[in-house]
Amino acid sequence: MRYPSLLVSALLITVSSLRAEEAWKPLWNGRDLAGWTTWLTKPHASASLPDEPRDAKGNYTQALGARDPLGVFGIAMVDGQPAIRISGQVFGELRTTAAFSNYHLRLQFKWGEKKWPPRDKPETQRDSGLLYHVHAPAGAEGRTWARSTELQIQERDVGDLYAIGSFIFVRSTLRKGTGNATAKAVYDYDSKGAWNVFAQVPGQDGRCVKQPDNEKPTGEWNTVELICFGEDSIHIVNGKVVMRLHRTLRIDTPTPQPVTSGPLILQSEGAEIFYRAIELRPITAVPAEWAEK
Repeated sequence: MRYPSLLVSALLITVSSLRAEEAWKPLWNGRDLAGWTTWLTKPHASASLPDEPRDAKGNYTQALGARDPLGVFGIAMVDGQPAIRISGQVFGELRTTAAFSNYHLRLQFKWGEKKWPPRDKPETQRDSGLLYHVHAPAGAEGRTWARSTELQIQERDVGDLYAIGSFIFVRSTLRKGTGNATAKAVYDYDSKGAWNVFAQVPGQDGRCVKQPDNEKPTGEWNTVELICFGEDSIHIVNGKVVMRLHRTLRIDTPTPQPVTSGPLILQSEGAEIFYRAIELRPITAVPAEWAEK
């Protein structure tokens, strides 16, 4: 007669374990930037920083590094809730102190009003980005963006890939009318397409365009999700898969090596943006609702 009780207990333990594994945990505490580090490159010449060195042409000569005299990174109340505010005035990064592997991340973002030189023209798209599988320190090799894989967060381009100083494979199709003498090659994500490698090498920008476009209009909150499991990753925008990717390779080693873990970065890239509800859960498989059918 003990067997049913033992079975029930085992099932309860299993269910509890699954729930614990799937529990969402906030990556941001809603109060300050504890658990994150900041780094900023050289400010644009238009910024007013009297104590920072400039050259004869008026350009700043040194990266700000961990200093943030212009308040690029901060906290604001937006629509009645706390959010991380990134002004965008100086290019740089907000990076998690922890590294992650085999996870499901989700966050919300909303564009602000401010745009800054050199990306302040009316027609210039507001830009930021979520970098994952980061595998280089801030500012290493003189780079603005650390070697990583980027889930692009830019007006009308949310979900695109940029392979930043790395290689990654995506099923994709060359866009008609591109890749010739007059038009740079543009590749669109295509779940039935051939595997192509993306990298920032001479003649290529490492970009693959998401499909479909599922971004909400500027001024509304968007939800972005990222699933990374083993060598696979998935970009999800407002509940729709817009790209599946495979096998990030680091290329700053003697031979390419797979990257399956690393910190996360939110970019400051010329436009004001707000982030909130940043949370992550560990996974032991791609969640069923997002598994490839």
